[in-house]
Amino acid sequence: MKPVALVTGAAGLIGGYLVRTAPCWVPDWEVRGMTRAEVDLTDRTQAERLWERHRPDLVIHCAALSRTGLCEQNPAQARLINVEATRFLADLAKDVPFIFLSTDQVFDGAKGRYVETDAVHPLNVYGKTKAEAEQVVLANPAHTVVRIALTAGMSPTRDRSFVEDMVRTAAKGVTLTLFTDEFRCPLPAGALVRALWEIGLQGPPGLYHLGGYERLSRWEIGKLLSARFPELRSSIQPGSVADYHGPPRPPDLSMCSDKIQALLSFRLPGFRQWLTEKPSDGDDPWNYPPAVAR
Repeated sequence: MKPVALVTGAAGLIGGYLVRTAPCWVPDWEVRGMTRAEVDLTDRTQAERLWERHRPDLVIHCAALSRTGLCEQNPAQARLINVEATRFLADLAKDVPFIFLSTDQVFDGAKGRYVETDAVHPLNVYGKTKAEAEQVVLANPAHTVVRIALTAGMSPTRDRSFVEDMVRTAAKGVTLTLFTDEFRCPLPAGALVRALWEIGLQGPPGLYHLGGYERLSRWEIGKLLSARFPELRSSIQPGSVADYHGPPRPPDLSMCSDKIQALLSFRLPGFRQWLTEKPSDGDDPWNYPPAVAR
């Protein structure tokens, strides 16, 4: 029998890519994707039943309440999903490899180029719940936390990635203000999930940063995307974080991914190079490296 990998949050962007590309990257594994409609991980009884039913040899925990606005509106729900559900699952997986997806938003953005040894200081509820869950997971030395950067991709429901959000907003005739002084290290979903599979199968466990090698402003990201999505060209304008009125926004969440890069069999792409060199045709242009049989 094939070993079993359990992927939570399979209806989301990254969970969906993990399941869809599994036949390419982990052909010797049986990958079972779980969605919120199938199991409520905040219910410990349901989580235990899930575990008894599948008895996985590897868990990649993608399920989360990741919309920062929703987390701010309901911090108790955010903590229940992002912390307590993670605690339930990590306890059940105490004897098998467990990968928890965290976020660059555990940092305050004052420094940039963050490495794994930098202290966390989240500014929003989402980041705070993820930082708390990291400690839960890392209490087990056999478990892994991967802090992921801004991820580009297309989901089956077309509403799970920042790219989809931008295109949908532009279609409504709304002008998007993209900050020239807010920085991230975006990465296409295909590259991110291949890295997750390699770390999950080969390890070692621990804390990792996973993003593209280029530090780009939100404005630069938008300009690059407008070449792929022409409808964005007339819908984006530059702006500054200094003029933003709302919840705190970390200005520089760029991360250094050298630690994980040293363990991977492929080079993590830069977003600019990826968007300018990758052909726009094909089944899924966000798969990098392409998810084809090797």
